Amino acid sequence: MREPETPGGAAPDSGASAGAHGALAIAGAPKASFVVPAPLRRRFGDDVDEIVWVNEVGGVTVRANLGGRAVYAKWAPPGSELDLAAEVPRLRWAAAHVVVPEVIDFTSDADGEVLITAALPGQNAVSETWRSRPERAVRALGSGLRALHDALPTDSCPFSWSATERIARTRAEGTPERVAALSRLPAAPSIDRLVVCHADACAPNTLLADDGSMAGFVDLGRLGVADRWADIAIGAWSTEWNYGRGYAELYYESYGVRPDAERIAFYRALWDAS
Repeated sequence: MREPETPGGAAPDSGASAGAHGALAIAGAPKASFVVPAPLRRRFGDDVDEIVWVNEVGGVTVRANLGGRAVYAKWAPPGSELDLAAEVPRLRWAAAHVVVPEVIDFTSDADGEVLITAALPGQNAVSETWRSRPERAVRALGSGLRALHDALPTDSCPFSWSATERIARTRAEGTPERVAALSRLPAAPSIDRLVVCHADACAPNTLLADDGSMAGFVDLGRLGVADRWADIAIGAWSTEWNYGRGYAELYYESYGVRPDAERIAFYRALWDAS
């Protein structure tokens, strides 16, 4: 599957479908015949430039024109597990420390939620350009995640993404399959280092400048304080989904850590379950 080569903005929500089951088969750029959902058509009319992403729970991201300004709009269907409302305060909080999209508008009604953000410069890390230069992209992803963790202050972050909370939420709100998967989790490891995690540190949620430097981060709807391996394990896994096998070691090296098999196994299992 080929993701669009576009400037960054609203996130593609890639991670929700990721994991051992092969996310990219069920989340990505839609077929040409895909129809823009009615809530987005009503908001933008003919000013939708491109349908950028469709995920497995029905969420849709489009690039559009709003008063002459390039924007990205995400729509979450009513009753879906997507929580765009949670992304608004997280984007606004993170904007004081790292480059993230500016929130322009958010609405929630019987037709679902719509989040509109300003486009950022740069290309998605899984664009045609960066898939053809995987080593350069993976180095940027690993070092970029480390920069994110170093920049976001844990002491003033009002959000949590702890393993304990994720497990409790899945028990309360998850599907029977996901609740059952919790019983197969390995023992929770001790905390290595608490950071403010991106919480969906997959390659499609990172924007790269032409020179391979970090241009920004998108899809921060679950951002919160957690062990850094909750991000690292998934970020490295994402290199396999998007560039092929053989890049995880480069990702760890670029972040500045050695692989931790126990923490990697736990946080990948938790990812699939929650």
